[in-house]
Amino acid sequence: MAAKQTVKATLADAGGTSVRGRILSAAFSAFTERGFAETSTLEIATRARVSKRELYALFGSKQDMLIACIGERAVRFKIPADLPGLRDRETFRLTLAAFGAQLLREISDPTVVAVFRLAIAEAARAPEVGRMLSEIGIGASRGALHELMDRARAANLLAGDPAEMADHLAGLLWGGLMLGLLLSTAARPNPREIGRRAEAATAAFLRAYPSPE
Repeated sequence: MAAKQTVKATLADAGGTSVRGRILSAAFSAFTERGFAETSTLEIATRARVSKRELYALFGSKQDMLIACIGERAVRFKIPADLPGLRDRETFRLTLAAFGAQLLREISDPTVVAVFRLAIAEAARAPEVGRMLSEIGIGASRGALHELMDRARAANLLAGDPAEMADHLAGLLWGGLMLGLLLSTAARPNPREIGRRAEAATAAFLRAYPSPE
């Protein structure tokens, strides 16, 4: 234990963030190229140009590396801490459209789509990949939408079950886009297309959930 802590301290002193980043980049590349089950920690260490001792000082297992890869993206799906108060429907509309655009932009990123493909490819051999993606990645985006619905309902801007409303908005935002991205039959939308898609989804959502009487 003492030796492991010493290595951790040495890595931190020598730019541990850079080493950690190299390991995660190497792990993600190996996972997507060879599959999670087929990738060894030795291969990851070799790609990252670190020893296995250094690798295990920062990450205890392949699962820990995958969790970190997914978690770093999932942070971007959370609601910003400086979100303005939802005073009226117009503020809510602007907030929904902006956050919807953020979700579309982040989740359609090629690296995120690659994680989804990895989870699908590894469904039989390594089902934990799908579970982690669902809990950490998808859970973060749906949780953020759920929180927005909770806030809007508390402000008496709409009525309904927050979880159901979050799922409804997510469906309006994505439609068949994610399937197209996964199958490479659709291109990632550009910023203008993302904005239009988020605005259209928000408008349709607010029509479906008018202000409470």
